[in-house]
Amino acid sequence: MQLSRRFPVALQMLIIMDWAGDKAKITSEILALSVNTNPVLIRRIMTTLKKAGLITVAAGTGGAKLALPATAITLLDVYRAVELTANDTLFGLHPAPNTHCPIGSRINKVLAPHLENARHALESSLGGVSVAELTRQFPEFKPALARAVQERMAQPRDE
Repeated sequence: MQLSRRFPVALQMLIIMDWAGDKAKITSEILALSVNTNPVLIRRIMTTLKKAGLITVAAGTGGAKLALPATAITLLDVYRAVELTANDTLFGLHPAPNTHCPIGSRINKVLAPHLENARHALESSLGGVSVAELTRQFPEFKPALARAVQERMAQPRDE
């Protein structure tokens, strides 16, 4: 099983916002450079994070900031914002197994409690880690270094 890439990308975005704090304006273009993806994907994830109340986004190119202290945002908050489906499930069950088959007729009933236990274990683990804890694993933000890295990332690559 593999979750989408939205979760680690969203975490990277939040870590950058926490890391830079008020020392730099964090735009979708800057985030896209760090993630190495298209700014449109970043803006989609930003919209999801904003709806979840995790970030604020200023109009135009005003940039994005954390809406809460990084210590208050857990990996579970981010996971719930970007990964869960409309019906709040992690694992999907077969919607129409063969009811005439001895396995198919009971498969969802047999699997459901085990998948629910796995989901609870995952959520418990994610709920114990904050964005701030992850940010502390990176070097301190220095505006001059950030500008130099940004300039280097923006240069065309030799292929």
